[in-house]
Amino acid sequence: MRHLAGPKSSEPSLTIAQRSDWRVIRDLLPYLLEYRLRVLLALLCLVAAKVANLGIPVLMKRLIDTLNIKVDSGQALLAIPAALIVAYGLLRISASLFNELREALFAKVTQNAVRKVALQVFEHLHALSLSFHLARQTGGVSRDIERGTRGIQSLIQYSLYSILPTLIEFILVLGYLAYTYDIWFALITLVALVLYIAFTVVVTEWRTHFRRTMNDMDSRANQKAIDSLLNFETVKYFGNEAFESRRYDENLARYQVAAVKSQKSLAVLNLGQQTIIAIGLILILWRATSGVMNGTMTLGDLVLVNTLMIQLYIPLNFLGVIYREIKQSLTDMDRMFSLLNTDKEIADSPNAQPLVIQNYTIGPDIHFEHVSFHYDAKREILRNVSFNIPAGTITAVVGQSGAGKSTLARLLFRFYDVQSGKILIDGQNIQDVQQASLRKVIGIVPQDTVLFNDTIGYNIAYGNPGATPEAVQEAARAAQIDGFIERLPDGYNTQVGERGLKLSGGEKQRVAIARTLLKSPAMLIFDEATSALDSKTERAFQEELLSLAKNRTTLIIAHRLSTIVHADQILVMEHGQIVERGTHIELLAHQGRYAEMWQMQERATLD
Repeated sequence: MRHLAGPKSSEPSLTIAQRSDWRVIRDLLPYLLEYRLRVLLALLCLVAAKVANLGIPVLMKRLIDTLNIKVDSGQALLAIPAALIVAYGLLRISASLFNELREALFAKVTQNAVRKVALQVFEHLHALSLSFHLARQTGGVSRDIERGTRGIQSLIQYSLYSILPTLIEFILVLGYLAYTYDIWFALITLVALVLYIAFTVVVTEWRTHFRRTMNDMDSRANQKAIDSLLNFETVKYFGNEAFESRRYDENLARYQVAAVKSQKSLAVLNLGQQTIIAIGLILILWRATSGVMNGTMTLGDLVLVNTLMIQLYIPLNFLGVIYREIKQSLTDMDRMFSLLNTDKEIADSPNAQPLVIQNYTIGPDIHFEHVSFHYDAKREILRNVSFNIPAGTITAVVGQSGAGKSTLARLLFRFYDVQSGKILIDGQNIQDVQQASLRKVIGIVPQDTVLFNDTIGYNIAYGNPGATPEAVQEAARAAQIDGFIERLPDGYNTQVGERGLKLSGGEKQRVAIARTLLKSPAMLIFDEATSALDSKTERAFQEELLSLAKNRTTLIIAHRLSTIVHADQILVMEHGQIVERGTHIELLAHQGRYAEMWQMQERATLD
């Protein structure tokens, strides 16, 4: 069985350290500033919209003051303020026009940032080491990316379309009140707004803990659900539907507790905000009414002050929600950017060069020199392993489960770096070459075949996405699966289902063999590649394997010894060391561990 031990780690998406909000914004800014002109024009439209918005109640004041005359006065003939009415309508249109222009200009900036960040995170996840992917849970990471990209849109929407416009309007209103009326109007407004904002920020910060807990519980519940559904058959085999439901519900219950606390704290926030707004409005209207009574202000002034306050307070009613959503967006973006900043562990050196195969027609020479390796320092997997696979030959590795056989394949692909020793391909240390060039020349058929949820043709063609349909069919024939595919109603367009579960184990393995052959690598690795094949197909494939190996260096990791009797060299591993090596005939004659394993499998076959 393949060794799956790795460094113990908790779910990455749940262990990311919280960074400062400004750090998150700083990470986002380069993506937004790619369109500097658009950003500048959008901000100018924003200011223009707010100036027009302030002009609307000012014109209304003048309209009211113009109409506030005696009917029998000679001025009545002049009281047709057509220009004011037209100007009022034009200002309303202008405010709306500038707002829409702002959104239209910034739409491309937002979507470009979302696209580039999401793509960069996706590419980075593929570049991370195997240890990260063994530790992570797909549901949690996918949620982090989904919420992070949505967070970018939310942050821009709330900051550019809500917070910044309100701030600009706040400055304009304060300036207008201080310049036009008693300074107390500006002071009351300023104090009320400062208290409102301070109260909102403090309470929302307190509430953020509940929101963050809700997100964590949501991620955990999603992880459990996806993990359970991906292992649907296993759940059914053991009749553990009730257990899975109970485990899922435990996380939903924790989410429910956090959600209830969040809702209660929201009620406290809303009540406090409305109290501050009400007190501010009472004081403003009291001074305005007093001004009208003593003749220092007109009715138009009273309406103007009241309208400005209402116009200013309406967006503030949502400040708590907006601030919370901005904080949540920053938290979600932080989790996504933290994924982007996760150390690759296995990275190309700055001066890494492409791997050069000296003779692609026969394959490379592989040399393990005193290789020692462990996933966990407490348990060594390989101990001072040395062997050579000459170019164009077949080397088989056998041994009990956990002996370190599959680890050899992982090290060849450089999913991990060795702790000591080195691995050479045609004399080049694989730690000194580019990983992409290394993996391009190696093809592997793994023990546990996982297929994409697409067609059989797509999964075979994945070995070489640019291959022609004829090349795909030829690879299927070489893997002894063409007959099965042709009998299917949809042929190569047959859907294989999630992880290929619509196919049997043998069929999946043959698809994996076909796509590896289509890749046409210089070196082949078969990690228990025939374990799910029937005897007839296995014998047919062995014959094909001999033909393929003539032009490639081949490493076979096997459990059934009957599949590797033709190997040029057989290595017997125990406890991370090579205890025997030689051909099949030589090892049988040696009467050692290999001979014992052969005799045990022979007796099992006879039984």
